[in-house]
Amino acid sequence: MSQPVPPSHQPQQPADGQPVAGNPYAAEQPTAPTTDAPPAPPYGAPAAPAPGAPTGNPFAAQQPGAPTGNPFAGGQPGQNGPFPGAPFAPAAPARNNLGLGLLGALVAAVVAAGLYGAIIGATKHEIGYAAIGVGFVVGLASGKLGGRNPVLPVVSAVFALVAVYFGQLLGEAMIAAKDLPVTVSELFFDHFALLNEAWKADFDFMGLVFFVIAAFAAFSAAKKVSD
Repeated sequence: MSQPVPPSHQPQQPADGQPVAGNPYAAEQPTAPTTDAPPAPPYGAPAAPAPGAPTGNPFAAQQPGAPTGNPFAGGQPGQNGPFPGAPFAPAAPARNNLGLGLLGALVAAVVAAGLYGAIIGATKHEIGYAAIGVGFVVGLASGKLGGRNPVLPVVSAVFALVAVYFGQLLGEAMIAAKDLPVTVSELFFDHFALLNEAWKADFDFMGLVFFVIAAFAAFSAAKKVSD
């Protein structure tokens, strides 16, 4: 007796036992993409951050010497930004103290007049270099203490003229005191009019020159030292 033969169109089972339902591609599984992943670090070593991953430091990706957008970032220590070695310290404020300059000119005029009178009394001559020294000392003191005030050079010239005048009077008094039974202080305070008349009698063109050079020296010194 013959065995029954199964129908030839019965669906076949795949090798893994899953039905294919008439789809010849159903049994094909998608192949997982492969990536060239870096090897895993050894056990216990910290994992390296992925390339391009933020690290929390905005300057971590910059190389030494790379431009940072700050024109002063590339300067070396001790340099001032893009101008190496250029000092950028604030300039000191210009001195401008009229009162102190006047006081300095007055004190210098009194001292210079005394020295000038002593030179005249000792030598019995008016020395041009001494008059220049009087003006220079007055202008130097005025400019050093008062600064760049435009009034000080003019005031220094006036004070120099006064210093030369009183210096010449002092010299006249010292010379006269050697021949008269009076002292220098008595001539100044008790006989000032007589002393002034004697100065006028001795005043000549050279005396005028001494006045001019003293005033010019004071003006120039005050201007120069205040710059």
